[in-house]
Amino acid sequence: MFEKLLSKLEDPNYPLLGPNIKCLKFWGLLLPEEKTFMRKFYICVHSCMFCFMITEFIDIWYIGSDMNQLITNMKSTMLAIVSVNKVVTYLWWQKDWKNIMAYVTKADIEARTSTDEENREIITVYTRYCRRISYLYWLLTYTTAAAVIALPMSYWFSSSTYRDNVRDGTEDYYQVVSSWVPFNKNKLGGYLAASAVQSFATTYCGGWISSYDTNAIVIMVFFKAELQLIKNRCSKIFEVDDEEEIMNRIKECHRRHNVLVKYVKQFDSCLSPVMFLYMIACSVMLCSSLYQTTSQASFTQKLLTTPYLLLGVSQLFMYSWHGNEVSFMSNELIRGIYESGWWKKATVRREIILLVGTLDRPIEFTAGPFFNLTIAVFVRILKGAYSYYMIIIKK
Repeated sequence: MFEKLLSKLEDPNYPLLGPNIKCLKFWGLLLPEEKTFMRKFYICVHSCMFCFMITEFIDIWYIGSDMNQLITNMKSTMLAIVSVNKVVTYLWWQKDWKNIMAYVTKADIEARTSTDEENREIITVYTRYCRRISYLYWLLTYTTAAAVIALPMSYWFSSSTYRDNVRDGTEDYYQVVSSWVPFNKNKLGGYLAASAVQSFATTYCGGWISSYDTNAIVIMVFFKAELQLIKNRCSKIFEVDDEEEIMNRIKECHRRHNVLVKYVKQFDSCLSPVMFLYMIACSVMLCSSLYQTTSQASFTQKLLTTPYLLLGVSQLFMYSWHGNEVSFMSNELIRGIYESGWWKKATVRREIILLVGTLDRPIEFTAGPFFNLTIAVFVRILKGAYSYYMIIIKK
């Protein structure tokens, strides 16, 4: 039954990106081309979510000097800023994203027609990996959203002290996320209404994150796989004796690599501004979550902060890991030529040297002008968040 459900996410027109494109369409990041009701509906929902993010900022004014409430607000607000930034940039650069996905689909379908067993094995492995990473990331995101929504209610039922404090007015209701509403959210009716709005916003934000991130990560996985396929092609240039066929293979390696580099640059131009903001927001969010986890008295209160910490680390790690993988594979690319019989044909040696020069260009994804998406930067962000945490607790 579960496999049957997952099979409905597949699309024969998009062998690799099928589930990701359907997820993008479901959450309104890929808008319908025609000006239909659904297009207007998604634009309206996106606008409402933007307004909700503003209410999170407004709520900071009413928090005052309550450090714990301020940090709680900062966590959800940082996550909302990143999510809205992802959606706004995705909609603004929708044409670029569609071009990138069209290239990925075309190159993927072309690769699947290969009769080379090694190439087919690479395709099978990366397709299976993309499915697993997408489904597991969706599970993590939606589970985190469900936990954020359910934890305030579970705290109500698990703590009699909290219930008594709320009834006598010495403690406020725990919110799903901290946001301002134009009514008293510390009364039961207002609290339930605010919780309904906050729960919807949390769910939709989770949908934004899951659809955007998995689509970007799957594209990064494809870039790595395409580099592997190019390397494999290079290693087999001299498996034939016909000089004309050798030249055609060299030209094909040039062509595939040049097209890949073109779309890698386009992809990085779309992703880099988003990741730059995310690097900053992630440091704040991780620091805030770490501070609350260590400073809260009860286990339930600590549990309320755990989802933000878990999601923040996993998001950053996924991008850093796959960015690192692409960078590593780009540095391995010229080994394909050295593994071929490059010495067999002296007449094409100049073309081989030119091919080496073309392939010997590292591919790196950036997060703004200061960071690359690598494991080393991931570790630096964690260290930075811990440093901020130490400064806070000392003060």
